[in-house]
Amino acid sequence: MDYYQGVVVEYLRAKRSRFVNTECLIQLTPGNTPERGTHWFCDAVAVDLSEPAVFLCEISYARGLASLLKRLAAWRANWAALRGALTRDCAVPEKWIVQPWLFVPDGEIKPLEKRLGAYAASPDGMPAPRITPLQDVAPWNYRSWNGMEYEDVERMKSLDAK
Repeated sequence: MDYYQGVVVEYLRAKRSRFVNTECLIQLTPGNTPERGTHWFCDAVAVDLSEPAVFLCEISYARGLASLLKRLAAWRANWAALRGALTRDCAVPEKWIVQPWLFVPDGEIKPLEKRLGAYAASPDGMPAPRITPLQDVAPWNYRSWNGMEYEDVERMKSLDAK
């Protein structure tokens, strides 16, 4: 796990209703030896009981995000089988939301969104990814014991005071 993955994982874990499995194997076909091209090690799978949702978290600080786009294309092409694998191997309930969540540098978000816009979402296909700038997950931007951003905490205090 590289440095940024650790920072993102700590950010994900800061919300008490969220549980994280790092380097989670997603394997389309069951078996002891994953077949080439039909499995991925997801940087982090985050289960959020408050939504309820499962997020397939990928972290990249690369320019252009070519590897990330390749992974998303593979997931999109195999979305039904990927969802089935999560249900089979990770006990994700079929009715839960499953969504990619990308953590990338702020400067890469607009080009990424432009490239992702070419993929029209279908009702049974991969949903549009949630995208968070890596800069937002720095530990000084949120409280580590409840996951709330400092601004949100201060706003809640002012509402409570009224």
